[in-house]
Amino acid sequence: MDLGIKGKSALVCASSKGLGLGCARALAGAGVDLVMNARGAEALETAAQAIRDEFGVKVTTVACDVTTEDGQAKLLKAAGEVDILVNNAGGPPPGMWTDWNRDDFIKALDANMLAPIALIKALVPGMMERGWGRVVNITSQSVKAPIPVLGLSNSARAGLTGYVAGTSRQVAGKGVTINNLLPGIHATDRADSLDQGVAEKEGISVDEAKTRRCATIPAGRYGTKEEFGATCAFLCSQFAGFIVGQNVLLDGGGVNATL
Repeated sequence: MDLGIKGKSALVCASSKGLGLGCARALAGAGVDLVMNARGAEALETAAQAIRDEFGVKVTTVACDVTTEDGQAKLLKAAGEVDILVNNAGGPPPGMWTDWNRDDFIKALDANMLAPIALIKALVPGMMERGWGRVVNITSQSVKAPIPVLGLSNSARAGLTGYVAGTSRQVAGKGVTINNLLPGIHATDRADSLDQGVAEKEGISVDEAKTRRCATIPAGRYGTKEEFGATCAFLCSQFAGFIVGQNVLLDGGGVNATL
């Protein structure tokens, strides 16, 4: 299916691997030129070159920490005017509610709420002037069902969700949509790390840890970055102009909720 976005440009944050890379590849497959970002320059350039070779689109790489003001300034300067923004950043560390102080919360807010808001504020006005734009924020299933040990992430991502709920409805009339993708567990380095932690804590193999986690997911497996990326590309397509301020859950049915 032609998504109708060939020739447009996208900034995809944290896209050297994992879900960000899945989104970048899906957009490139639809003919979108990319500005890719990650902290590690080597992995970023490797991923970018593979996309250039496979899809023949233009790819600019910007190695920086998008959660910092300096990183955001560097990224925005390189990106210029883009039609699509995919916000993404790694989540804060797990812990118990008694572990965190004010500095921990500020760091989480900077990474998972304030950084995406800063990029939205910088890029959406240009999209509105041109009459077309798409913003997709990668958040978490914890927005629908909070995860106790991820209180920092729960808080920051819920804040971004509230911001998007109001802002998306103010810009939709100018042809710009803002939506959120809420991943459950996917087959990424993050999942491998979580499984390794469970294996070490419980004295079991990594395979057994993964099997146990898969048993808690109605789909019986982890998601893939390819199907996640395809959903992102659809939300960025010509067909998604009537989808505004939504939270799309990709969790294999893991969150047991009616709405």
